Amino acid sequence: MTLIDRHIIRRVLLGYLFFTGALIVFFILLHYVEYIDDFMDRGASMREVFLVYYPSYIPEIVRLTSPLALFLACLYVTGRMAQGLEIVALQMSGISLYRLLRPYVVLALVVTGFMFWFNGWIVPVTNRTVVAFDEKYLSKTPRQFDLSHLHRQAWPGQILSVGYYDRQRRIAYRISLQQFEEGRRLVYRLDASRMVWDDSQRVWMVPEGIERHFTPDGREVRRPVRQQPLALPLYPRDLARTEREVDAMTLPDAAAYLATLRRSGAAHLGRPLVAYYSKFAYPFANLILVLIGVPLASVRRRGGQAVQIGIGLGVAFAYLALQKLIEPFGYAETLPPMLASWLPHLVFFLGALGLIARTRT
Repeated sequence: MTLIDRHIIRRVLLGYLFFTGALIVFFILLHYVEYIDDFMDRGASMREVFLVYYPSYIPEIVRLTSPLALFLACLYVTGRMAQGLEIVALQMSGISLYRLLRPYVVLALVVTGFMFWFNGWIVPVTNRTVVAFDEKYLSKTPRQFDLSHLHRQAWPGQILSVGYYDRQRRIAYRISLQQFEEGRRLVYRLDASRMVWDDSQRVWMVPEGIERHFTPDGREVRRPVRQQPLALPLYPRDLARTEREVDAMTLPDAAAYLATLRRSGAAHLGRPLVAYYSKFAYPFANLILVLIGVPLASVRRRGGQAVQIGIGLGVAFAYLALQKLIEPFGYAETLPPMLASWLPHLVFFLGALGLIARTRT
């Protein structure tokens, strides 16, 4: 790595940290001004707000604004070099745009890798504090969850279906527990109007139900059950999870949850799958916006850096708008959820390659 490479990386990294910090302050101030009355009316202390809530909110802000901060840093540093004729001097000494891109790409790859880890493992943990605080102090009405038609895998080959789950009372209604052997042959089924969590024994209890065993020769043996404990590896929190909460799970938790839904035969998984694949796709916005920002800012324009930053912000917001525009097609499964998550990034990546080729020529 040459001296100029280290110089560029250092300047862009400092700019990235500066813009990230500025965006964090901007978001927190904007949020606080909007919700200060709610904080005061609901009895939230300033200590809770500034020492618990906002520190937990910062990782989510960093996740959302990292691509924009890195993009602005590239525009600023490269624009300064272009206005000062440094890029012209480098090109006259035989350094092409491709070679100039190297330190930017190295830094962008490091940031992309870091944000993948940060988004997949850190942000979901801190967001739990944010969600709990929002529900306590900011929600106008209690947060509603769609806890109907749930499917969970208990043990391998064992599927629990729930018509409706009351998370406050910890009661599951219209439950069906099915056990399958290899080959998907049903060997056991338990149907009950409800299933109640017994906190003292840490077990689910079925007050009344019908148990059925299916023999290999096709016979069915029925037996009524009363006050039947169920040895399930599921706790109330497992039933309280919804498909909309995938974005608040770590990557391993989200993968395990989706695998359970698939094995249970649950339908309409568009929304959780889009949220899951977005955990992989969104960090690449850091790299793609760098590939757009460098060629965009390397050409001197009338109006100087103000024009470049204005154009850059327009590109960044168009990128975000395309993501939000395509996501609903993934939710409805009009597009495959994986494609809906990756398509905006693919479109802008191809646009970045075209911009690099055009600027080079």
